[in-house]
Amino acid sequence: MDIRRPNRVLRSYTQRLVGSPGQVFPLLCPVREAEWIEGWDPRLVISETGVAAPGCVFVTAAKPADAVWVITQHDPHAGVIEMFKLSPGVTLCKLSVELVATATGCDARVSYEYTSLGPAGDAFVAGFTPEYYERFMGDWEVRLNHYLATGRRLSVPSR
Repeated sequence: MDIRRPNRVLRSYTQRLVGSPGQVFPLLCPVREAEWIEGWDPRLVISETGVAAPGCVFVTAAKPADAVWVITQHDPHAGVIEMFKLSPGVTLCKLSVELVATATGCDARVSYEYTSLGPAGDAFVAGFTPEYYERFMGDWEVRLNHYLATGRRLSVPSR
Protein backbone atom coordinates (compact mmCIF):
# COMPACT_ATOMS: atom_id res chain seq x y z
CA MET A 1 0.00 0.00 0.00
CA ASP A 2 1.35 3.40 -1.04
CA ILE A 3 0.00 6.24 1.13
CA ARG A 4 1.07 9.79 0.24
CA ARG A 5 0.27 13.34 1.16
CA PRO A 6 -1.80 14.86 -1.64
CA ASN A 7 -0.22 17.06 -4.26
CA ARG A 8 -3.24 19.27 -4.78
CA VAL A 9 -4.11 22.74 -6.00
CA LEU A 10 -7.35 24.70 -5.56
CA ARG A 11 -8.15 27.76 -7.65
CA SER A 12 -11.29 29.91 -7.50
CA TYR A 13 -12.45 32.78 -9.67
CA THR A 14 -15.62 34.86 -9.75
CA GLN A 15 -16.99 35.59 -13.20
CA ARG A 16 -19.31 38.57 -13.74
CA LEU A 17 -21.97 37.37 -16.16
CA VAL A 18 -24.63 39.37 -18.01
CA GLY A 19 -27.28 36.65 -17.70
CA SER A 20 -29.46 35.69 -14.76
CA PRO A 21 -28.79 32.43 -12.90
CA GLY A 22 -31.80 30.99 -14.72
CA GLN A 23 -30.23 31.83 -18.09
CA VAL A 24 -26.71 30.70 -17.18
CA PHE A 25 -27.34 27.48 -15.26
CA PRO A 26 -28.68 25.40 -18.21
CA LEU A 27 -25.54 26.33 -20.19
CA LEU A 28 -23.32 24.58 -17.61
CA CYS A 29 -23.96 21.27 -19.30
CA PRO A 30 -21.86 18.81 -21.34
CA VAL A 31 -24.34 19.13 -24.22
CA ARG A 32 -25.21 22.85 -24.06
CA GLU A 33 -21.59 24.01 -23.62
CA ALA A 34 -21.08 23.29 -27.32
CA GLU A 35 -23.36 26.28 -27.96
CA TRP A 36 -20.85 28.72 -26.43
CA ILE A 37 -17.43 26.98 -26.32
CA GLU A 38 -15.75 26.57 -29.67
CA GLY A 39 -14.33 23.06 -30.03
CA TRP A 40 -16.31 21.57 -27.12
CA ASP A 41 -17.33 18.11 -28.29
CA PRO A 42 -17.69 15.34 -25.68
CA ARG A 43 -17.19 11.87 -27.15
CA LEU A 44 -19.99 10.37 -25.07
CA VAL A 45 -22.75 11.72 -22.81
CA ILE A 46 -24.75 9.33 -20.64
CA SER A 47 -27.78 11.11 -19.21
CA GLU A 48 -31.33 10.20 -18.23
CA THR A 49 -32.51 13.63 -19.44
CA GLY A 50 -30.19 14.22 -22.41
CA VAL A 51 -28.56 17.15 -20.61
CA ALA A 52 -26.79 17.83 -17.32
CA ALA A 53 -28.38 16.09 -14.33
CA PRO A 54 -27.20 14.30 -11.20
CA GLY A 55 -25.36 11.14 -12.24
CA CYS A 56 -24.73 12.31 -15.80
CA VAL A 57 -21.45 10.86 -17.08
CA PHE A 58 -19.53 12.23 -20.04
CA VAL A 59 -16.21 11.57 -21.71
CA THR A 60 -13.88 14.13 -23.30
CA ALA A 61 -10.76 13.67 -25.36
CA ALA A 62 -7.54 13.93 -23.35
CA LYS A 63 -4.04 12.49 -23.26
CA PRO A 64 -2.77 10.00 -22.26
CA ALA A 65 -6.37 8.72 -21.92
CA ASP A 66 -9.84 10.20 -22.31
CA ALA A 67 -11.20 12.03 -19.25
CA VAL A 68 -14.35 10.79 -17.52
CA TRP A 69 -16.64 13.33 -15.85
CA VAL A 70 -19.47 12.64 -13.38
CA ILE A 71 -21.98 15.27 -12.26
CA THR A 72 -22.44 14.77 -8.52
CA GLN A 73 -24.56 17.81 -7.68
CA HIS A 74 -27.01 19.63 -9.95
CA ASP A 75 -29.38 22.09 -8.26
CA PRO A 76 -30.88 24.69 -10.62
CA HIS A 77 -32.82 26.39 -7.80
CA ALA A 78 -29.66 26.95 -5.72
CA GLY A 79 -27.56 27.64 -8.84
CA VAL A 80 -25.03 24.97 -7.86
CA ILE A 81 -23.37 22.33 -10.00
CA GLU A 82 -20.49 20.06 -8.99
CA MET A 83 -18.69 17.41 -10.98
CA PHE A 84 -15.59 15.28 -10.83
CA LYS A 85 -13.22 14.69 -13.75
CA LEU A 86 -10.90 11.69 -13.74
CA SER A 87 -7.91 11.84 -16.07
CA PRO A 88 -6.54 8.31 -15.50
CA GLY A 89 -2.98 8.29 -14.21
CA VAL A 90 -2.88 12.10 -14.23
CA THR A 91 -5.40 13.93 -12.02
CA LEU A 92 -8.72 13.87 -10.27
CA CYS A 93 -10.50 17.21 -10.50
CA LYS A 94 -13.44 18.57 -8.54
CA LEU A 95 -15.20 21.39 -10.41
CA SER A 96 -17.86 23.43 -8.65
CA VAL A 97 -19.85 26.42 -9.83
CA GLU A 98 -22.17 28.53 -7.72
CA LEU A 99 -24.34 31.23 -9.32
CA VAL A 100 -25.50 34.27 -7.34
CA ALA A 101 -27.90 36.84 -8.78
CA THR A 102 -26.66 40.42 -9.10
CA ALA A 103 -28.27 43.65 -10.32
CA THR A 104 -26.74 43.14 -13.78
CA GLY A 105 -26.96 39.34 -14.15
CA CYS A 106 -25.10 36.95 -11.88
CA ASP A 107 -21.73 36.10 -10.43
CA ALA A 108 -20.37 32.62 -11.02
CA ARG A 109 -17.88 31.39 -8.45
CA VAL A 110 -15.92 28.70 -10.29
CA SER A 111 -13.53 26.45 -8.37
CA TYR A 112 -11.25 23.77 -9.73
CA GLU A 113 -9.42 21.46 -7.31
CA TYR A 114 -6.87 19.14 -8.93
CA THR A 115 -5.23 16.23 -7.12
CA SER A 116 -2.24 14.58 -8.76
CA LEU A 117 -2.33 10.84 -9.37
CA GLY A 118 1.33 10.51 -10.38
CA PRO A 119 4.25 12.19 -12.16
CA ALA A 120 2.14 13.57 -15.04
CA GLY A 121 -0.30 14.94 -12.49
CA ASP A 122 2.54 16.52 -10.51
CA ALA A 123 3.56 18.40 -13.66
CA PHE A 124 -0.04 19.46 -14.33
CA VAL A 125 -0.55 20.71 -10.76
CA ALA A 126 2.72 22.68 -10.95
CA GLY A 127 1.53 24.37 -14.15
CA PHE A 128 -1.95 25.20 -12.83
CA THR A 129 -0.73 28.58 -11.61
CA PRO A 130 -2.87 31.52 -10.51
CA GLU A 131 -1.93 33.32 -13.73
CA TYR A 132 -2.92 30.35 -15.91
CA TYR A 133 -6.22 29.95 -14.05
CA GLU A 134 -7.08 33.64 -14.33
CA ARG A 135 -6.51 33.54 -18.12
CA PHE A 136 -8.56 30.33 -18.42
CA MET A 137 -11.46 31.73 -16.38
CA GLY A 138 -11.28 35.11 -18.13
CA ASP A 139 -11.57 33.38 -21.50
CA TRP A 140 -14.54 31.34 -20.28
CA GLU A 141 -16.16 34.53 -18.93
CA VAL A 142 -15.72 36.40 -22.25
CA ARG A 143 -17.12 33.48 -24.25
CA LEU A 144 -20.13 32.97 -21.99
CA ASN A 145 -20.93 36.69 -21.87
CA HIS A 146 -20.67 36.91 -25.65
CA TYR A 147 -23.13 34.04 -26.01
CA LEU A 148 -25.50 35.51 -23.42
CA ALA A 149 -25.46 38.89 -25.19
CA THR A 150 -25.66 37.68 -28.81
CA GLY A 151 -26.93 34.10 -28.79
CA ARG A 152 -23.87 33.14 -30.85
CA ARG A 153 -20.63 31.34 -30.02
CA LEU A 154 -17.45 33.41 -30.12
CA SER A 155 -15.45 31.79 -32.91
CA VAL A 156 -12.14 33.59 -32.54
CA PRO A 157 -9.68 33.60 -29.67
CA SER A 158 -11.05 35.90 -26.97
CA ARG A 159 -7.62 37.15 -25.95
